[in-house]
Amino acid sequence: MAVSSSKLEQLRELIGSYGSCLVAYSGGVDSVFLARVAAEVLGDKALAVIADSPSLPRREFQEALEIAGGFQIPVRVVKTGEFNNPDYVANPSDRCYFCKHELFEKLAPIARAEGLAVIAYGENASDLGDFRPGARAAAEFQVRAPLKEVGLTKREIREFSAQLGLPTADKPQMACLSSRIPYGEPVTEEKLKMIEEAENFLRDLGFQEVRVRHHELGSGVENRVTSFGSAPKAQPAAGQAPPAAPRHLARIEVGAAELPRLLEQEKGQRVAEALKKIGYTHVTLDLQGYRRGSLNELISSVKRRPT
Repeated sequence: MAVSSSKLEQLRELIGSYGSCLVAYSGGVDSVFLARVAAEVLGDKALAVIADSPSLPRREFQEALEIAGGFQIPVRVVKTGEFNNPDYVANPSDRCYFCKHELFEKLAPIARAEGLAVIAYGENASDLGDFRPGARAAAEFQVRAPLKEVGLTKREIREFSAQLGLPTADKPQMACLSSRIPYGEPVTEEKLKMIEEAENFLRDLGFQEVRVRHHELGSGVENRVTSFGSAPKAQPAAGQAPPAAPRHLARIEVGAAELPRLLEQEKGQRVAEALKKIGYTHVTLDLQGYRRGSLNELISSVKRRPT
C-alpha cells in the first residue's frame, strides 16, 4: 500500500523551519533518507557528518560516502574515540549511550563552528518502545529526531526512499558491529575485525540479513568441548600452564528464508571452515534466524521475571 505524501511534506516543513542542520550520518536507511531531504530543503545549510569508527564496517563507510557523493549530500568525516572510554569498552547494556554521547560530543562543536542551528539523527517512529539508550544522549545534547517527530515509520521511510531513488530503500537493517557482542563481554577492535570479516564472507555468498554474534568462551568450555571428529586435547603435565587457545564462538543469524540455504551441507561446511580461519574456535547457527535486537532478549526476560 502506497504511503501518503503528507508526512514527507511535514518532514520537509519541519527541516525547513530549522534554517540549517547537521545530520548524524551513517549510511543506513534512516540517515541517508534524512540527509537527502535535509540537503534538498536546506541546500548548503545542511551538512552530513559520519563517524569513522572501528564499529562501522569499512564497506558501510565507503558506501555511505559514495551515496553522499552521488546524491549531492555534503558530507564530512569525524573520528570518534569511544574506545578510549572504559564505560563503552566494558559493554554494559547501555553501551549505546556512551557511543552516542561520544558522537554528539564531536558533532556539537562542528555545528557551532559552521553556524548550523540543529543537530538531527535518524531515530524514527518504529523505534518507539525499543531499548534505545542512545536516545538519552540525544536528549542531553538537544539532538532532534525529525523522522520520529512527524511519525515516519521504517516502512514509510523505505517507501519514500524508493520514490527519491535512494539505493538504501531496500537495504537490510544494519547496526554497529559492537552490537554483535553480548553485554558484559568487553568490546575490542580485534573482535570487531573478526565479526566484520565473518559477515563479509557470508554476504559475499549472497546472504542478505546477516549477524555474526561473537561470544567469548571460558577456559572451562574449551576443556570440555571439542570439534566433531577431533580427538580430545591433551592435558598439560602437572605444574605446567595450559597452552593459550582462541576463545571465540560465532553464533550466526541469517534471515529465516535464508536458513535452508545455509543448512546445506556443503555451504555450512564452507562457512565453518572460513570462520575458523578467521579465529573462531566454534561456529554455530541460531535456528531462530535473524531477529532485531536478539541480544536484548535477555534484558527483556529479566524485566519480565517476578521479583
